[in-house]
Amino acid sequence: MKIALGACILAIAIVGYSGYSTRVALQDKINSLEQANQKSDGHINNLEKEATAMASDIDVFRKKLGVTAQDLEASRKYAEKLRLQQEESKQQLASEIATKANSSEVAAAAKETSSKLAEVQQDANSKIGNVSGEVKTVAANLDATKQDLADSRREITDVKTTLTQQIARNSGELADLRKKGERDFFEFDIKRDKKNPLARIADIQLELKDTDAKRQKYNMVIHVDDARLEKKDRTANEPVQFLVGRDKLRYEVVVNFIDKDRIRGYLSTPKDKVLAAEHPAFRPPE
Repeated sequence: MKIALGACILAIAIVGYSGYSTRVALQDKINSLEQANQKSDGHINNLEKEATAMASDIDVFRKKLGVTAQDLEASRKYAEKLRLQQEESKQQLASEIATKANSSEVAAAAKETSSKLAEVQQDANSKIGNVSGEVKTVAANLDATKQDLADSRREITDVKTTLTQQIARNSGELADLRKKGERDFFEFDIKRDKKNPLARIADIQLELKDTDAKRQKYNMVIHVDDARLEKKDRTANEPVQFLVGRDKLRYEVVVNFIDKDRIRGYLSTPKDKVLAAEHPAFRPPE
């Protein structure tokens, strides 16, 4: 019984000591934490102070940086203005130099042009004088030629009138002309032929191109002296005259009847070739 009581007391003592030790250890731990907390608060306060100071420094630096940026922008604008002014001055100077150079060149060119113009004018006046003299000569020759031509036309008209009065409109009138013995007459009856278009009459050839029986008109080509004489829109009983050979003998074709692709008429030639020659050619003595 005493032993059991002693064991109980001992156990209580051990538990009490253990609780006391635990309480003391817990209190020490709490004290340590409080001290650490106090130190942390101090550090935090210090950090807050340092952060405030740093923020103040940053604000000051930002303000200074803003001023610097404004100064830089102002400086950049001023430099750009100076560059533009310099460029404008260079362009103006170049323009003035070019203007002076052009003025000088223009003056020189104008002087040279004036000199050349004077030479050309003098040469032109000289040539104009020569041409004027030549024109007067040509005009005089032209007047003479016109007079000769007028005289020739009068002669041709007279001959044409004479021949026209002697045309024959039918076989009876043609027989009467033959009796006079002044000209030779060769009758023809020509049909349009594509394979053999040429029809020989005396010393010439006639080529019938086409006919218009209703309007009594025809188109014909006369081949003489290696030449082609086209006669268009000719009518019945209209004398067609042309010159032949070196002596310019006057031949005359008269078509009396016009049918479809067919004409009938005669060729009249001078009988006396020497007397009928309008422009006799010079022949050296044999």
